[in-house]
Amino acid sequence: MNQEVFENEDLDDELYEHHKFISPKGQSILRVDKFLMQLIENATRNKIQQAAERGNIFANGVPVKSNYKVKPFDEIKVMLSHPPFENHIIPEDIPLDIVYEDDALLVINKPVGLVVHPGHGNYTGTLVNALAFHFDNLPMNSSERPGLVHRIDKNTSGLLVIAKTEMAMTHLAKQFEDKTTEREYVALVWGNLKEDEGTIEGNLARHATDRMQMAVYADPEIGKPAITHYKVIERFGYVTVVSCILETGRTHQIRAHMKYIGHPLFSDERYGGHLILKGTTFSKYKQFVENCFKILPRQALHAKTLGFEHPVTKEYMRFDTEVPQDMTDCIEKWRTYSKSHIFNQEE
Repeated sequence: MNQEVFENEDLDDELYEHHKFISPKGQSILRVDKFLMQLIENATRNKIQQAAERGNIFANGVPVKSNYKVKPFDEIKVMLSHPPFENHIIPEDIPLDIVYEDDALLVINKPVGLVVHPGHGNYTGTLVNALAFHFDNLPMNSSERPGLVHRIDKNTSGLLVIAKTEMAMTHLAKQFEDKTTEREYVALVWGNLKEDEGTIEGNLARHATDRMQMAVYADPEIGKPAITHYKVIERFGYVTVVSCILETGRTHQIRAHMKYIGHPLFSDERYGGHLILKGTTFSKYKQFVENCFKILPRQALHAKTLGFEHPVTKEYMRFDTEVPQDMTDCIEKWRTYSKSHIFNQEE
């Protein structure tokens, strides 16, 4: 079994059963990571432990940590977001909005709706399919996905850096790991934040009951540390435009962190932002918000700025993009609305 199955998993996908074992009647008490190492070919203990941290190892239907003690007759499963046998990547002539390109890398502005890599329900039409068409021999990342150094959600727009050489992949991946890259997002969130700026800290792991969400856990043994710095850009009473700087880059980090502090992203269906969470009960207000949802039928999040050290020249490079039209139109509607209405600032 290839080790890449234990690499990062997307929450946009269903979980597929890759392995299932029933411990025998005479099974001695044994940690689940050691138990799986004995049964899965080429799987290292470190990779198994990483899978457990992401909630991909189950005992009797419940996600467990790597120190779970396997008992006789336990049902142990390894569940991952991609099918056991993924389809071969098919090159597709999908246009790319290339912001910058040289021999080592390229920076693209990903549009809303473009899935980054193949997975459940999206085996074609992804960014990886486009990269396979436009470029030959892109280096594979640790999950065997060509060129990808990092990723953003399907319905989040914005900047991504793609490695074109093995050296660039290694160098850029280390920068992300060492948290030396610059990543700024612009978001529209529900509510009127009390502070003009702040920091959200909290370990992120899959939600205990909703496997399509990430949740914040106080227990330092659960999930991975995540840090988001935010700053208010503009206030509209019932919603606020904020800048979010990522210190870490966990799956759904901004979406989960903003929900955690009581300010879900506007129109974010997965985290409850598609409901009217703040405001009045007047029908005209409800109609106004519904119209905003129609203008922006996805989470209000854009990866606006990306900065990193070039792997060859060592020059610091910084790229910036405009917030896309659907977000700017929605923000402008709230701006106009806020000028003609009085808000309860405690909302």
